[in-house]
Amino acid sequence: MYKRHLKRLVLFCMMGLLLCCCNIVRPYQKPLTVPGNLYRNVVTSDTTGLGQLPWNRLFTDTTLQNLISQGIKNNLNLQIAYTRIEQSRAYYEQSRAALFPTVIGDLGVTRSKLSEAQGFGIRNSATQYQLGLSSGWEADIWGKLRSTKRANLALLLQSEAGAKAVQTSLVADIANYYYALLALDQQLAITRQTVSNWDTTVQTMRELKIAAVVTEAAVVQSEAQRYVAEVTIPDLIQSTRETENALSILLAVPATFVRRGTLRDQDTLDVLQTGVPALLLANRPDVQQAELNLRYYFELTNVARTFFYPALTISGSAGYSALQLENFLKPISLAASIGAGLTQPIFNRRANITRLEVAKAQQKEALLNFENVLLTAGQQVSDAMSLHNTALDKIAIRSYQLEALQKSVSYSGELLQNGFANYNEVITARQSLLQAELGSINDQLQRLQSVVNLYRSLGGGWASP
Repeated sequence: MYKRHLKRLVLFCMMGLLLCCCNIVRPYQKPLTVPGNLYRNVVTSDTTGLGQLPWNRLFTDTTLQNLISQGIKNNLNLQIAYTRIEQSRAYYEQSRAALFPTVIGDLGVTRSKLSEAQGFGIRNSATQYQLGLSSGWEADIWGKLRSTKRANLALLLQSEAGAKAVQTSLVADIANYYYALLALDQQLAITRQTVSNWDTTVQTMRELKIAAVVTEAAVVQSEAQRYVAEVTIPDLIQSTRETENALSILLAVPATFVRRGTLRDQDTLDVLQTGVPALLLANRPDVQQAELNLRYYFELTNVARTFFYPALTISGSAGYSALQLENFLKPISLAASIGAGLTQPIFNRRANITRLEVAKAQQKEALLNFENVLLTAGQQVSDAMSLHNTALDKIAIRSYQLEALQKSVSYSGELLQNGFANYNEVITARQSLLQAELGSINDQLQRLQSVVNLYRSLGGGWASP
């Protein structure tokens, strides 16, 4: 009678525990929907964006495509990111295996000797032979092991998103360095042509001095301006070498010359589509990382809750044990045991409370970090769009400036030869034209790099071509 009531009581307690466990581990829910006004002055309902394009469709220069392919294949930072995926996968597989019992084999020989006091003056000794298996298993009643597995899965996915983020930055950096090289090449060509034009101007000034149209001061001033242009050439060459060296690092090769096309041959999309802000969650790897980091700490909070409840462990062992070798593998030496136990924390110096409080604070920190990453992503998209529009405006205005300055150089030269202009007007016109031509190159570079930055800010570059 007593045993029957005891069994019912135990069964009732176990059912109560199982019902309670439903409120211990909570299901993860993604953060709130991304706000629709994340991009400044951009309102769209288009569900396709620039970030969804494979990089070989955005960058049509075949030389640049080859460089990007080489970078993706060889870049050391990307290779490091892949090793982090391998590490995270190993931890995830370990957390999955934690749901299964452990099995340990044991084979041993023990030689023991009793003291003379224990053996009543007789030296006693014995040898024990053992062969067996032992096993242990923790029942995941409260979901601690399953939450740990989900946390490690979030880490695995986070490392994969991290590799995508590295590739996104890599593709953008290679493209930006490549365009910077094209701009430097063009600026160098313009500067050298300007130096050549100054040579012609200096010669003209000398002839005009002979004809008593200008003074020696005009000749010397024109020579000085020629050197002002020429002295910038070494700096342009140095900047070119440094940019090539930086690009070589991305390609994981020693610093070397980089083959490239020309700035005039570069094409970009006429219409840049950002897509709706919600696409950032699907496309942008660092946003995915932040959301997965939140999921990781959410699951750790679940794990922390389970430490307040008893753990059920089941253990068993079976094998042979004998004092004499001839009896070692006989049935009479066979022994087995099985047991179960519940361990309930009572007082452990506030460890469980601290664990839960820290886990909740880390989860809150991860949520705030996710929101911050999302806002930063929106800012970067807005900045890139604004920079592109600014570059287009500057290119349009600069074209009128260049046209006017080219006419100014031509007219002032003709007037000077006919004695109707001062040599300072010629020098000023040429100086202004050079600065405008170099500025025009910067405008084109800004337009190209704004497209690259927008592509990066929308999460482009990691999708397979």
